[in-house]
Amino acid sequence: MGVLRELAPGYEKATGARIAAAFAPTTALTERIGAGEAADVAILTAAAIDELTRDGILSADGRVDLARSVVGVAVRAGAPKPDIGSPGAFTRALLDARSLAYSRAGASGIFFADLIRRLGIAERVNAKATVIPSGLTGELAARGEVEVAIQQVSELLEVPGVDIVGPLPAELDAVTVFSGALFAASPRKRAGMALLRFLSAPDAAPVYARKGLEPLGAAEPASRSGRVECR
Repeated sequence: MGVLRELAPGYEKATGARIAAAFAPTTALTERIGAGEAADVAILTAAAIDELTRDGILSADGRVDLARSVVGVAVRAGAPKPDIGSPGAFTRALLDARSLAYSRAGASGIFFADLIRRLGIAERVNAKATVIPSGLTGELAARGEVEVAIQQVSELLEVPGVDIVGPLPAELDAVTVFSGALFAASPRKRAGMALLRFLSAPDAAPVYARKGLEPLGAAEPASRSGRVECR
């Protein structure tokens, strides 16, 4: 969301097209798309793009992997930062935290719910967790409502008043790839492909980096998400 909002004016100026974007967690968007809602471009998790492509809703032609995102931890600005440098330390930090927040519908929340189940601590963590239906968990930490916020680092960076502790340990495989693809029925495929090329161009890489994402670059076909119309 942050990347598109920053890059959209340049695309609109260069092409004369207007972007109308709707932002929501991938699970919410895939439900809406599955129910018949359409657009020109979808930016979702790679897994969701795969599923909608298999269903014939999205086109495999021109698909682009845009960025790699990692799940991370944030605390209220100035608060002590827990040690999360290893899987064991991260587990202890979750158990020691008095309260925490994660999202129900977003990619990070789905991952985290499965992670604490795999770590065998789901019952103890959920007993003190605030699980929000959507939105930014960092806002709860910034207001002092929870001690720890769990979400994509890119989303945590969107919230003023928090400090990023860091990404989860690499061993926990907390990485999500976000990809873009054209709707198969879109009447504006040329404009949609121009947008995907713009979003994956080398000039866009610094914007992704500032937003806590690793750009995957150069518009090569692929092996907070968006539904976009280019008018």
